[in-house]
Amino acid sequence: MSDSSPDRPSVAVLEVWCELQCPDCRTALDDLRALRARYGDRLELRLRHFPLEKHKHAFAAAQAAEEAWEQGQGWPYVEAVLGRVEELGRKGEPFLVDVARELGLDAEEFDTALIDGRHILIVDADQAEGKAIGVTGTPTYVIGGERLDGGKSQEGLRERIEEIADRLLAGQES
Repeated sequence: MSDSSPDRPSVAVLEVWCELQCPDCRTALDDLRALRARYGDRLELRLRHFPLEKHKHAFAAAQAAEEAWEQGQGWPYVEAVLGRVEELGRKGEPFLVDVARELGLDAEEFDTALIDGRHILIVDADQAEGKAIGVTGTPTYVIGGERLDGGKSQEGLRERIEEIADRLLAGQES
């Protein structure tokens, strides 16, 4: 079925500029879970990569997340890695492969993907786009053309995202 089908349900898109070694992004997981619970399929969460130089395993983690998406387990993988950012900091790339194995993914393929760099262009493109729109830290959200910076504080962000999502969804239903 084509995306332009008139029967397609209304969907708002929330881009989440994230870094998988970022403690603030781990904190944001609760808000993302709450948003998914509230909106279900009416809010599409799109993970966008913005690895920061201060976290030496963040770029590899972003590539690993892309491999997880290829294998159909993107969000579970992202949540598993974010839930253990300190362990990623200590163990590095072997930890990324271990998480894949824990989730029943093809760990050998993860290892190969990290070696051959097949997902580097996706990560680079996300990072470049983020810089172009003014992302400076993570997490940063973009919804309805509005950028919300969660890197300094998560305070009130979920409520603001809900206000924008409600407005977008109400506008699409008319």
